Amino acid sequence: MPREIADNIFWVGMHLENDPFQCHPYFIENGDESILIDPGSMLEFDETIKKVKSIADIRSIKYIVLHHQDPDLAAAVPEIEKLIDRDDLQIVTHSRMSVLIKHYLVTSSYYEIDKHNNSLLTSSGFRLQFLTTPYCHSPGAFVSYEPKSKTLFSGDIFGGIEESWEFYADESYFDKAKQFHQEYMPSRDIFNYALKKIEALDINLIAPQHGSIIKKKYIKDLIKDMKNLDCGLYIEEKYNRELLDTIDELQIKEKTIAQRDRQLFAQSKRAEIGEMIGNIAHQWRQPLTIMNTIVAIMDEKNRVSTLTKEEIAEKLEGMQKRILYMSDTIEDFMNYYKPEKKESLFSISEAIHRSLDIVSFSVSGESNIKIHLDIDDSLEIFGLINEFVQVIVSILSNIRDVITQKSLINKTVSIKLSKQQKSIILSIADDCGGIDAQNLSKIFDPYFTTKHQSMGTGLGLYIARMIIEDNLGAKLKAENIFNGAKFTIEINNAR
Repeated sequence: MPREIADNIFWVGMHLENDPFQCHPYFIENGDESILIDPGSMLEFDETIKKVKSIADIRSIKYIVLHHQDPDLAAAVPEIEKLIDRDDLQIVTHSRMSVLIKHYLVTSSYYEIDKHNNSLLTSSGFRLQFLTTPYCHSPGAFVSYEPKSKTLFSGDIFGGIEESWEFYADESYFDKAKQFHQEYMPSRDIFNYALKKIEALDINLIAPQHGSIIKKKYIKDLIKDMKNLDCGLYIEEKYNRELLDTIDELQIKEKTIAQRDRQLFAQSKRAEIGEMIGNIAHQWRQPLTIMNTIVAIMDEKNRVSTLTKEEIAEKLEGMQKRILYMSDTIEDFMNYYKPEKKESLFSISEAIHRSLDIVSFSVSGESNIKIHLDIDDSLEIFGLINEFVQVIVSILSNIRDVITQKSLINKTVSIKLSKQQKSIILSIADDCGGIDAQNLSKIFDPYFTTKHQSMGTGLGLYIARMIIEDNLGAKLKAENIFNGAKFTIEINNAR
């Protein structure tokens, strides 16, 4: 999930395992003039796009800032351009780099900072200031400063190459960053020229393109230590051979990844329709079973002339609710594969009560299952209420199936909704004996089910977690408690 490092500023990168060269793109949410900074290569492309989409519409991006022209920073831009699909999209860079960036087949126009007084001002009043840092490590290199949050996007400066990567730097960060600067900065004098410009700024946070994010308390000492570095180290012949071998390995790796991505894309297109049908089947199975039972009961009572008008009206109302849910399910899954979704602020309490109606859990306790509610009705979140209902229905349906399979009686389902600090916590717990220990780690896997094929597809909880994590940027987990199981949803976009 993306991480908000300052107000409306998000890290949208990923951790590459066993790779000391971590690359970090950032996203600034600014309405329909949002800004993507140093988007990276195709290695991070899918993850970066997924994270941006969890924050805003990808088409809201109007500016892509490129602090230099290297492929680890700029190679994904042509593919990102296609997704954004805006005629007014602009590449923010220096004129000494735009002549190189075009060789990636970038098609957007350029906003060259040296021709715009080294600043960018959007129509909403959002401002970025640019400081040129020539030859650190490119002739047209620069850094970007956001004065409101006092965040510095430093490009290669303050970057690090270290396998023991941490998201936020600590007091030992200089030791992790010095090798990078000794090898990539051409000389101490040139590097210090850039550091003096940066030192004059009031900075709360440094967000480099490599390494770790640096908080205010470490910045002053880090700059002081950086000033004393011997840069431009001589590359020995042996090291040069090793470097060339590494480059060859990376090229082979990139070709392999590109080929794999093409294969996965083709497979995903073929599987898309089948997956959607399977998901709809899973969500329809429960309401169809209930409606079939209602019809059978009404038919039997009609035969013996005990069916009243009031009972007919009640049963029809219940069936109408389930038919509406089934219709919404089709619409939800059709929309799930569309890039644009109309999200809104909705009541979590309303979503819970809709879900209880759909699975026929009675709060009054008239049925075999007693529902205990401890809900803060004031809590709201931003998203799609039908998707959230689908998540709760999947969880409750699994509890109902367990009760049916085990022929349990007088069971209790406890639903608690509360706000804890900056998060909303929704928990759904039962007293049905818990989840088999060997299955606990698998229940969110696609197509994993302990039910007969006629009762389940193994997709319900998989889709539930996908909705919670990908669409809401939240967390869904399951655990065993005393004599039962508990599902917990933790949401950090509380309103």
